[in-house]
Amino acid sequence: MKTITGDDIQAMVRHWLETPVNGYLGSGYGSDANSLLQRAQSDGRADSFVRKLRSDVSVLEVLPNSAVTLYGAPEGIDQLRLTLDVAGRSYDLNDYEANR
Repeated sequence: MKTITGDDIQAMVRHWLETPVNGYLGSGYGSDANSLLQRAQSDGRADSFVRKLRSDVSVLEVLPNSAVTLYGAPEGIDQLRLTLDVAGRSYDLNDYEANR
């Protein structure tokens, strides 16, 4: 039996972030970090983003809720740097969206 390592999980999350929603025919798999922008923080969009990640990358379902977090940090006057943290590994969402 093969064990899933932290590097495997990192590769899965990275693939999910790099794949646009509906990137595979007939599947809603993928992320849309741009949907988080220009929204009120209280509208629940960030929670649904994390829920979709957990649903699309099902291995994350076994991790505690606190192992997958999404947060934003102000950058400059009018920008927000979004960061996804999964099991202690951080992913800068601004970088992924800029590369699409």
